[in-house]
Parts: sequence; C-alpha cells; structure tokens
Amino acid sequence: MSAPAALSNLVRALHHRNYRLFFAGQVTSLIGTWITRVATSWLVFRLTHSAFLLGIVSFAGQIPTFLGAPIAGVLVDRWNRHRVLVVTQALAAIQSALLAAFALTHTITVWHVLVLVAIQGCINAFDVPARQSFVVEMIEDRADLPNAIALNSSMVNSARLLGPSVAGVLIAAVGEGWCFAVDAVSYLAVIASLLLMRIAPRARPPVTREVWAELAEGFRYVAGSVPIRSILLLLALISFAGVPYTVLMPVFVAAYYGNAPHMLGVLMGAIGVGALGGVLWLAARRSVLGLGRMIMISGATFGAALIAFSLARQLWLAVPLLAAAGAGMMMELAASNTLIQTLVDEDKRGRTMAFYTMAFFGMAPFGSLAAGLLAGWIGAPATVGACGALVLVGVALFLRHYGALRTAVRPIYRRMGILPPSPPVSVEE
Repeated sequence: MSAPAALSNLVRALHHRNYRLFFAGQVTSLIGTWITRVATSWLVFRLTHSAFLLGIVSFAGQIPTFLGAPIAGVLVDRWNRHRVLVVTQALAAIQSALLAAFALTHTITVWHVLVLVAIQGCINAFDVPARQSFVVEMIEDRADLPNAIALNSSMVNSARLLGPSVAGVLIAAVGEGWCFAVDAVSYLAVIASLLLMRIAPRARPPVTREVWAELAEGFRYVAGSVPIRSILLLLALISFAGVPYTVLMPVFVAAYYGNAPHMLGVLMGAIGVGALGGVLWLAARRSVLGLGRMIMISGATFGAALIAFSLARQLWLAVPLLAAAGAGMMMELAASNTLIQTLVDEDKRGRTMAFYTMAFFGMAPFGSLAAGLLAGWIGAPATVGACGALVLVGVALFLRHYGALRTAVRPIYRRMGILPPSPPVSVEE
C-alpha cells in the first residue's frame, strides 16, 4: 500500500463532514481538559501535600458519573444526542470558568475544588454516554466506525500528550488559574463545531415506559450478552486498579523527580506518547476481527508496565515504562469500545454506553480513593505495583472465558457480514 493510501486508510473516518468538525473541536477542547486535570492535581497537592486528598478529589469528580450514568443512558436513548452535547459542553465551560475565577483571585480552597469537580462529574454522567453514542450518527458508513472510535482515542491521547506539557509550563509561569481559564475558552471550539454540523433526524420510538423499566431492560441486555458483559467487567477492573496511578503522579514527582511542575508534564506526556502510538496502530486496522485477543495483550502490557514503573527510580527508565503503560491502557480501552459499539443493538446503544461509562469512568473514583488510602499506608510505589498485579489477575480471568466469548460473537459477526455465513448442514450430518 502506498503512503498516501495508508494515510487515507488511517484517517478514513475524517471523510465524513460531521465527524471532521467533531474531531477538530474536540482536539482543542481536550487539550484544555488535560491542562485542567494536571493543574487540579498540582493545586491540590500544593495546598495539602496529601496523597489521600488527591484521591478524595478524584473520587469527588468521578463518583457522580458512576451514580448518574445509568439514568443518563436511558435519557440519552430518548433525547436528541446532538442537543445534549451542546448543553453539556456549555455547562463544562462555565465550570472551568468558575475554577479560574477562584484561582485567579487567590480565594480557592480544596473545598472549592471538591464542589466544582463534583459538578463536572454530574455533567460527564450525561456527556460521556451521549458523546459515545453520537459517534454512529456522524459516520454514514458503518465500516468506518472502528476507525472513528480509534481516532477518538487518538484525540484523547494527542491531548494527553500536549495538555500536561502545556500545563507544566503554565503552572510554572503564571499559576494554575490560567490553566483553568484556557480550558474554559477551549470549550468554545467544540460548541462551535457541534453547531456547524448537519445531523439527519434520528427516529426515536415513542416513550411508553417508565425510566426504571427501560433501565432494567438495559441492564438485562448487558448482563445477558456474554461478550459485552465480559468486556465491561475487565474494563471495570482496569479502571479501578489501573487508571488511578495517574492520580499519584505528583507524589512520584515530589519523591524521585525533583518536585518540579514540568516533570509532572514529562511523565504525563510519556503516557500520552505511548497511548497515541497504540491507538494510531488500532486506527490503521480495517476489521474488528482479533480485537478480543488485543484486549488481553494490551491489558497484560498495561499491568506489567505498572509493576515495572513502581520499581523504577530513574527518569530514563520511568519514561518508556509509562509510555508502555499508556499504550496498553488506551489500546485496551479503544478495543473494548470498538467491540461494544459493533455488537450493541441500536435501540440500546445509549444505555449500553452508560454502563460502559460506569465501568471505565465510574469505577475510577473508587480506585482513586483506594489508591490514595493505600498510598498513605504503604507508599505510592507499592500501591502502583499492587494495582498492576490486580490488572494481570483480571486479564487472566478474561483469558479463562475467552473461548465462550468467541463462540458468542461469531453469530453476531456473521449476521453483520463481518464473517462469512456458516455453510449449510447436510441432512446426512
């Protein structure tokens, strides 16, 4: 394949106008989001010097997503997803502006941060399932859906690469308040991109049942699907045990890497480099076949890299290990997202993606709280090592049930034309 053809295949989802607009707006906004995440962690640690409070703040920011996502998923299936996203992005811009106002006037306290990140968590409960479900409405050709999901992950990781680096420079130069202000302004880009889209009306069935009945139906659907259930359970474990290592990065910087803001940007940027490389490799794939195996390989890579990083004390060793951890985590996440979006029935997409939100975003606060507590007891390195070991246990359990998962997926793939139909069984057989 020629280089231009390979590049075209890598970004084929960008041929769709609405997705192209979405991609451009989200890249800008997500850089701002990562600037705020790093600035928030640094601000809390500067004010308190407490690993436990880092965990508490992360918990406060994510627990509303865990609690609110199931109901939000039902409503996302009922409502206009495009309109929901415009509202959530506008509210998120206001939240960042308030953080900036308190920080720039030097009146901000940990309580301000706790309340405002909790508000953002409530917004995310609607924003994440709406955004995940909305991808299919921007892609006219379903064959390009896996590429669009992989490009979404590349967006996140491009922002993860640039955002922390910019945050480190801004924190050192002008303080955390301007980081929050930049984030607030960045939301204007995604709001503009959403308003410029031309979205065909989506047929929505009339509402005939209570929210709780539809929520129960969605739960039964997810629980009854062997592949979706297995993927979500592994994702929940990885979110609980693996993702919170990023919350403890300021502790590693303070203990081993000079206690300088720009070093936090270097470490977080290394995670982004690895993650970006991993999802770009996934984006170049033409088929969803083999993604189940990729979930196991990437999950094992993530767990092993966490264990190795917990033992590293030199920057030259920590950076590549964090890159490997970033690649493993994001490839596992992107492969899981792609498989779920491929397998799910359209009328249950919002509810299923709400459970996806609970599994990945919702379990992280419990992991962050546990990691903060454990780090205060046994130290951050031992905590990260234990988290990596737990990730490997989850991958081993997934491998144990992999055969049943493949058996359940095959008829779905055949129905969708991804696999050829089974040959007819003769009477003699």
